[in-house]
Amino acid sequence: MLASVQSRGLAEGCSGVNDNERIIFLKRPGENSPPTASCFQHEPCHLPTRDDLETGQCIVRTLYLSADPAQRCRMNKVTGVDYLAPYEEGGLVDGLEGIGIVEVATIECTLQRGDIVTACAHLWPWTRVFIADGNDLVKVELPRGLSPKIILSGVGISGMTALLGIRKKAKIRKDRKETIVVSAAGGSCGSLAGQIARLEGCSRVIGICGSEEKCRWITKTLGFDAAINYKNESVGDRLADLAPSGVDIYFDNVGGFVSDAVIQRMNADGRVVLCGQIAVYNTDLPYPPPLNPVVAEIITHRNISRERFLLLAHKDEMDAAVAQLSQWITEEKLKVNETVYMGLASAPQAFVDMMAGKNIGKMVIKVSEEPAN
Repeated sequence: MLASVQSRGLAEGCSGVNDNERIIFLKRPGENSPPTASCFQHEPCHLPTRDDLETGQCIVRTLYLSADPAQRCRMNKVTGVDYLAPYEEGGLVDGLEGIGIVEVATIECTLQRGDIVTACAHLWPWTRVFIADGNDLVKVELPRGLSPKIILSGVGISGMTALLGIRKKAKIRKDRKETIVVSAAGGSCGSLAGQIARLEGCSRVIGICGSEEKCRWITKTLGFDAAINYKNESVGDRLADLAPSGVDIYFDNVGGFVSDAVIQRMNADGRVVLCGQIAVYNTDLPYPPPLNPVVAEIITHRNISRERFLLLAHKDEMDAAVAQLSQWITEEKLKVNETVYMGLASAPQAFVDMMAGKNIGKMVIKVSEEPAN
């Protein structure tokens, strides 16, 4: 299970509204309802000082936060997964990723003032300044000229999931001309997965998005061969035109009717990389949700593999994945984009808008100014 980064002192009283700030979880939206910004509250809180530190600890100022679909399940009383606990009403919100800078450190701490850090197998508190154990953070070495937010958009969970998901589950056959379809291709993970599939040997890359703007971005900027806007086009009919020889690999981020249409166009021995099912996150269906009987029969009859990918099962390969992603980004072989909301107070709306698909690339929240690079 992922553990929360220690946030000692965050629940203490405030000495002034400008001292520090945080986001708390107010209420559950209901398992079958979309989240709203009113489920959260932005409020002032205690600003930790050196006097609050214990041996090996440091004070971190958040630079950027990540908004991720997996947070939606934490808004329910039961998350449905064993590695994430539900949010507690009235408790501090934390997310999957964040990037910050060390402002104060004890002598015994493994980090120093000015270090850029991210969490290591820990959740990141949605607060501007917090206390953490040095051992719970990882120092980040940024290439010159790149913003710290690249850690969230390019080489963080989204990037590692895209890379290792493709390598472990897609099983691209480089000796054949294979076609991959990526759903939610305009989002953080999907946009990377399509590019990585090309780098790993796929001949044709087709993305499914929810807007014309996203469709243009993935084809004109990212190099996808084609795009389908599922909101105003028939996914099945368009795939018949765009992939007349069928689909070999499906990188599934959404589930629902989109995935049903793609799977019906898949070839024998095809592979479905089950990465996410955002279409059912606002429902009480289990994860992964049950398959349409027609689709289930197709999967069985055509010997299509449909395997869930969980990044935490590949911890020993994360460092190598980060190195590969960093190299591709530096070489400009992998392009990233961030939709940036400004200020911690905007975090609830950023999360809600991300769940509604209003982001292009990674949804991040800029909490404070980054240091000069």
